[in-house]
Amino acid sequence: MSNLVPIGDIQTMAEVAAKSKMFGFKNTEEAMAIMLLCQAENLHPAIAMRDFHVIQGRPALKADAMLARFQQAGGKVDWKEYTDEVVTGIFSHPQGGSLEVTWTLSKAKAIGIANKDNWRNYSRAMLRARCVSEGIRSVYPGCVVGVYTPEEVTDFANPKEVQAPVLHTPVQILEEEIEEADGAYKLMLPNSEEPYARYHTLEEWTQGYVEMAVRINNSSKFSDEQKIEKLTGLSQANAEFHSTLDSFQKIKLKGELAKAGVNPNPKLEQSLTTQDTEHNEQTF
Repeated sequence: MSNLVPIGDIQTMAEVAAKSKMFGFKNTEEAMAIMLLCQAENLHPAIAMRDFHVIQGRPALKADAMLARFQQAGGKVDWKEYTDEVVTGIFSHPQGGSLEVTWTLSKAKAIGIANKDNWRNYSRAMLRARCVSEGIRSVYPGCVVGVYTPEEVTDFANPKEVQAPVLHTPVQILEEEIEEADGAYKLMLPNSEEPYARYHTLEEWTQGYVEMAVRINNSSKFSDEQKIEKLTGLSQANAEFHSTLDSFQKIKLKGELAKAGVNPNPKLEQSLTTQDTEHNEQTF
């Protein structure tokens, strides 16, 4: 059964959801973006109101919804320990094996995330949400790719509190080395078989990709034509990874590039510019 809903109806639903103030959507655009994400996954757009929050500008899938998706996909969880100090769950899936995940209040304090009211008042629920996210993401990431729980998102650093990185302009892209982290998200560069960098999350990979694009775009060493060539090469080198992103993630990446002042599709712009030039030469 298809859950395809006309775009006009989705916009109407988004307006109602935003105006109601019941679902954490600050505006119509936020609500509509999450509804389109649901529709891309063949879910009815109204599921967005039940399963998602938008926190600090990020879509967040509720822990219960994440667990429900996991179980519907054939996953199973057995809770071994469940207290205000320690929560342990054994997550298993036919395609991902079995993994025991433990989160403790002392661990949360050690990494500096347990100083907020929700941790002080609802530590067991917060520990459970962390276990759910880590366990499912490790055993069967296909049902939660690119999405975090509200509990995780609220623990992310506020973007306003993080200083923008200092971007050093390279003389030639690909010539700089970087210490690789042990992550599954690989940033590739043209003409290289080894990753330039590895990241643990899609958020980190997106930031790394945008930073590299900005370095190319702002370089005084390259002509406009060379910048277009190198930006296109960067995109092509990561084409295989791009193909694994869903529609929402692709839109977000393009938005981050545009926000940073980088044209997400420089090759197309060059083509259009060339066409305009040829047209003007013919006109005059």
